[in-house]
Amino acid sequence: MSNSPSRDQIIALAGLFQACAQVDSLARTGHIQPEALNTALVSLLEQNPASCEATFGSVAKLSTGFDAMEKLLDSDQRSKVQDILRYALGLIYLQGKILKNTAMLNKIGEGIARTNNQAQHFSPDHDNVISSLADLYSNTVSTYRFRIQVNGQGGFLQQANIAKRIRCLLFSGIRASILWHQMGGRRWHFVFYRKHMLEQIQQLRREC
Repeated sequence: MSNSPSRDQIIALAGLFQACAQVDSLARTGHIQPEALNTALVSLLEQNPASCEATFGSVAKLSTGFDAMEKLLDSDQRSKVQDILRYALGLIYLQGKILKNTAMLNKIGEGIARTNNQAQHFSPDHDNVISSLADLYSNTVSTYRFRIQVNGQGGFLQQANIAKRIRCLLFSGIRASILWHQMGGRRWHFVFYRKHMLEQIQQLRREC
């Protein structure tokens, strides 16, 4: 058994859970925090960050992710984040599939590089960039038989602009999950290191 989860692992997990929390918010209410969407898109487009924290800009931009993780690790509040947890576990599963598929990884990398050039002319959260990333998700991740089933209001889920943003958020969740895995993160950490993870989250909040 490896060492307990590191600071970088917790940061990457916060990125994953923040993306999933925003998917849940969009699907249920049709709304999303603009800053959280921007953070997700920046993390997806940044393929060579100087550090784990730099992937998301700063720890302060992951407060929603920390909130979701704290609820997950608290048995009294876990029921409030069941869909968020389901999305996160699904993305971790897809991350494992993608990491074993070199052709898929290359296709995703090339597509993100092209979209990053587009973002330089507009902005990370411009509609053109969102459309490009959503299409890339559809043409790569969505080709797997396993799909993330998003729960929410049909009226919102059927709106093209919301569906595109959900795909982008799921994509950024996979990015964060890959980062977490690269940092040594494993699913069993949730079972054996709950207290340690909570302590790490609280420490990161104090840094904010």
